[in-house]
Amino acid sequence: MQLSRANLADIIYFLAIAKHQSFSRASVEVGISASALSHAMKGLEARLGVRLLNRTTRSVTLTAAGEELQGLVSHPLTDISNALETLNRLRDEPAGRIRLNVLSDGAKLLLGPVLPVFVERYPDIEVDLTVTNRMIDVIGEGHDAGIRFGGTVPSDMIAQRLSPDVRWSVVGTPCYLERFGVPTHPEQLKAHRCLKIRLGNARLYDWEFVKDGQKLEVQVPGAITIDETRVGVALVTRGAGLMYVPERVIARYIEDGTVQEVLKDWAHTDPGFHIYYSSFRQVPVGLRLLIDLIRELEPMGPLPR
Repeated sequence: MQLSRANLADIIYFLAIAKHQSFSRASVEVGISASALSHAMKGLEARLGVRLLNRTTRSVTLTAAGEELQGLVSHPLTDISNALETLNRLRDEPAGRIRLNVLSDGAKLLLGPVLPVFVERYPDIEVDLTVTNRMIDVIGEGHDAGIRFGGTVPSDMIAQRLSPDVRWSVVGTPCYLERFGVPTHPEQLKAHRCLKIRLGNARLYDWEFVKDGQKLEVQVPGAITIDETRVGVALVTRGAGLMYVPERVIARYIEDGTVQEVLKDWAHTDPGFHIYYSSFRQVPVGLRLLIDLIRELEPMGPLPR
């Protein structure tokens, strides 16, 4: 089989399917529909005369021939991609696309102030954002990098800090506090209505507190469980209960009196937002420029020196 443009494209599609083991996820990476990918693979298999993929209604796996093809072609194509990226860095005007998976608070606090400046400065770089609190295999899902709190970054990734540490606040409306009382110790939260938090790994979060070297984790009660800060803010500002939230997210509501902070002397601080990416992939030039711009603008304040 000759290496025509169509065959090269089909091999790239094949590698995406092999990586994700899913037509739908591979289609997001390569930019064509899942049905078009399936049609392309059938054509490639017909031209090669071997079956590359085992297809079921729920999964896609490689045959022995598919595994052999993946091993033979993945490294050369990676080398070509890296070579093109190296040339791209020599351009006067940087171009390309970066795919980011971002925690919703990070999207609001970090990227909200920075991206308008970024697209003005680098108009030929596309930014593809997936905003979610769900913990996923960022690289396996086709993203160049992820942005999370420092304590949740996978240990096998390269991480760079993008913000100072994040202070957490417990807040409620004045009407709620007048009705149910103001807690003065974290254990008193067990008598309150709290907005429980589901983490990206589906585990319920125990609210953390620190004072004078003493650390507490409280399994708070509540009828409502959230996994997204914006929903929590909408609920807490309407008196649904107490919320545990990054101070920067809720600051303007504290300032205008919509909510009041309680347990200030027990406030917990977490490592700030970090961007992370694989040590086995070359960092796209656009990602490097975005990191540099975030550190230049410091949207959440100066980084620790």
